[in-house]
Amino acid sequence: MSGGVDSSVAAWLLLEQGYDVVGVTMQIWQAEDADTQSENGGCCGLSAVEDARRVAWKLGIPYYVMNFREEFKKQVIDYFVDEYIHGRTPNPCIACNRYVKWESLLSRSLEIGADYIATGHYAGVERLPNGRYAVRTSVTAAKDQTYALYNLTQRQLQHTLMPVGRYHKEEIRAIAERIGIGVAHKPDSQEICFIPDHDHTRFIRETTGVCMPEGNFVDRQGHVLGRHQGISRYTIGQRKGLNLAMGHPVFVTEIRPETNEVVIGEAEDVFSDTLTCNRINWMAVDGLHGEVKKVTAKIRYAHRGAPCEIEEAGEDLVRVRFDEPQRAVTPGQAVVFYDGEYVLGGGVIL
Repeated sequence: MSGGVDSSVAAWLLLEQGYDVVGVTMQIWQAEDADTQSENGGCCGLSAVEDARRVAWKLGIPYYVMNFREEFKKQVIDYFVDEYIHGRTPNPCIACNRYVKWESLLSRSLEIGADYIATGHYAGVERLPNGRYAVRTSVTAAKDQTYALYNLTQRQLQHTLMPVGRYHKEEIRAIAERIGIGVAHKPDSQEICFIPDHDHTRFIRETTGVCMPEGNFVDRQGHVLGRHQGISRYTIGQRKGLNLAMGHPVFVTEIRPETNEVVIGEAEDVFSDTLTCNRINWMAVDGLHGEVKKVTAKIRYAHRGAPCEIEEAGEDLVRVRFDEPQRAVTPGQAVVFYDGEYVLGGGVIL
């Protein structure tokens, strides 16, 4: 329970279905002082804990706060920092889902006698005719969260419930208002919970002591165009904040951590019809087994998805060929494959 409306209503829905429900909030914020936790904690700060506690009291269910600081630091923050230092754009919510919200919380929950963990994600979990478990898209495309769940394992899915996936957001808020819980109209959390000001460079400096050095903006031929403020400030496809007087809009097309260069190009240079990914997690199937498969792929959370063909390109490698070029294929982000309404699998863009 994050203290938000979705997980709160998820708990109520499961009670209505006859489950024995226990509320749990994961305490993952790294700061020790209460003021910092309350101000910056987002879905894991002290205010979230108090909201979740009040909802649990209203629903009449036991409520606990479990400490996962160490796991969050190792699996999310350290990964996040390392990806930016190496010129990639990380996806901390996907890492948190796989290794903290599911792996750590599920293991601890099973140890104390629970059968499932349940969340307020807009998605569903189903067992397919082939015996495998897969995440199914929500009834509302606007809120669908399956992209961030592609990395869950079969064991994790087997012990997961997602009751909110059958509802639209407006319906969830209406349920919350009807049952009288105080978070019915609480705004959704939008930012990375541990960097509410979006200043990745400051966070890296304060967390690791590493100062991302300035370097050169260059074109594809290597000609110097200007100076950048550190590669962690840029991502593929970025136009704003470059402070380059080129006389027309230009875009980040590549980040080269080995030379500390940010490559600048034209709008058409940001498009690509192929990508390769690794760290593959298969979900609805156990692999391609040499097959070239037609699927829909999303290359970032807000991407609408595009038709493509996927095939194995080596051990733990998949090559993706889109029917039409896609904008801003970004190393470090996830590419998620869909077969109809089900997540087939996905990987990390190289």
